[in-house]
Formats: sequence, structure tokens, C-alpha cells
Amino acid sequence: MKIGALASSLRRPLLETFDVYREMGLQGVQIGVNEEFLALPEDKIEEIKASCAKNGLTISAVCGDIGGHAFQTRGENMKRAAFLCRVVDLAVRIGTHVITTHIGVVPEDKKDPVYPLMLESIRHAACFAAGKGVTFAIETGPEKPETLKAFIEDVGSEGLGVNLDPANLRMVSCVDPVHAVEVLGRYIVHTHAKDGVNLFPGSAAAAYGMVNPDGSRRDLGVEPARYREVPLGQGQVPWDAYLAALKKIGYDGFLTIERECGEDPEGDIRLAQTFLQKKLA
Repeated sequence: MKIGALASSLRRPLLETFDVYREMGLQGVQIGVNEEFLALPEDKIEEIKASCAKNGLTISAVCGDIGGHAFQTRGENMKRAAFLCRVVDLAVRIGTHVITTHIGVVPEDKKDPVYPLMLESIRHAACFAAGKGVTFAIETGPEKPETLKAFIEDVGSEGLGVNLDPANLRMVSCVDPVHAVEVLGRYIVHTHAKDGVNLFPGSAAAAYGMVNPDGSRRDLGVEPARYREVPLGQGQVPWDAYLAALKKIGYDGFLTIERECGEDPEGDIRLAQTFLQKKLA
């Protein structure tokens, strides 16, 4: 397996981030995209690609996550799918084959009124991705692995996969990441290396939030899970067993370090890299 990091985790300008990651000895970088990024002219895209190559970095994936609950909202779900299709085109231009994003909570009950809205829009984006040789990877966390697997199989597109984030599973859903690998193994195309602790084993769906088809917030009537992200190796992710599970299924892709908080992002990324290097040695 290879070690990379999200560009956004360093909290510096993009090209400067590439220089720092080269100095660290990282092998890959995941780049976040938004409307401004999608509008970049070809010369800027080529500049980014050239800078990555100069620094010996592979673009492991792009992140097309802009938040919200659009996939669950009637009238907005296909707009979000159209946005992701544009991200697919950007991924092709920038030279990667994986897009990661959160899609919102997939309901366990397939009769839930938001389920067909999610199915319609995700299938549209995934089929478009498949036609371009790209995989649209859903990030784990809001639902049980079995629920996510059933949804992926209902979508039925080769353009749909999983970005496995073990911390989201452990700290929000209280799910063993090893079990998630066993359930979702064939669909895993990218992973995030993050850690965390669960402070209260409440509802993951309530923590992430759900809406009704009209966009109104849904009252689930349960306490949300409470959790805290911590530096890699200091949380509840069982790293030895988790990495062994990834090796068992033949995963040889990126472990992409993600640090969403903390006062010393560079220090935390270096700590995470050293931690992973020792585990993979």
C-alpha cells in the first residue's frame, strides 16, 4: 500500500502543499475540487499536473464533496449528480480515476421516500463515471456497511465504489473497520487514514443529519453520536487488524492521510506518515 495525504489537510496553497509533501516523502495527494476549481483553464490544470509530477506525487483521487443533503432532496438530487459528472470530467483532465464524496445517509429501509431519489441520482453519476473510466467512491460512516453494500448493488454500476474511512466508521457508527472491509472489500478503491474516538454511541444518522424529500430536516427522535477526531494511532481504529484486512482482500492502493482539525496539521501528517510506515514495514 502507498501513503498519501489530502491536500486540504495541510491548509496551505496547493502548489506549496505539493512541495511539502515531496519533502515528507509522501507518494500521493488527494485534491479537493469546487466550482472555482472546475472552472480552471487548461493551462492551470497542466500546471497542477506538472507540479505533482515534479514532486513525485500521484493524484490518488479528487474529492467532490460539497456537503449538504442534495442527493436526498427532490429537485436537487439530479443537480448534485450533474455537478459530480463535471467532477468526473475534471478527474479525467487531471489524470486520476477516483472521485470521493459523501452522499448523505443511505436509509436502511428501501421503502424510505429518499431512497429512490438517492438511487436515481447516484446511478446517473456512477454510469457517467463508468463511461469515462472513473469510479465514484462513496465515503463510509453514516450507515452500516451492509446497508451501503446493498445500495451499491441496487445502483448496479461499475462506476460506483467505496472510499473506506475507518475513523468515520469507528467514531461515528461504532462499526469495526475490519468488518467493513470484509463486507465492502470488492468495492474499495480508495481509503482515508484517519483516527478518532467515540464519546457517546448514539445515532450516526442523527449525527450526519437526514432530510425529507422536500428538503426539510428530519427529526429522528434519537440522540446523535458524539465523537472526536484524534491524531493517527491515538484513537480507536484497530490499525494492525485493519491493515491486515486490507492486505487480505488484495488492496494495494492509497492510505490517504486526512486531518480535519488540530493546531499543527503538518506535525500531525508527519506523525501519521511515520505511524503508517512502521505498520507497513
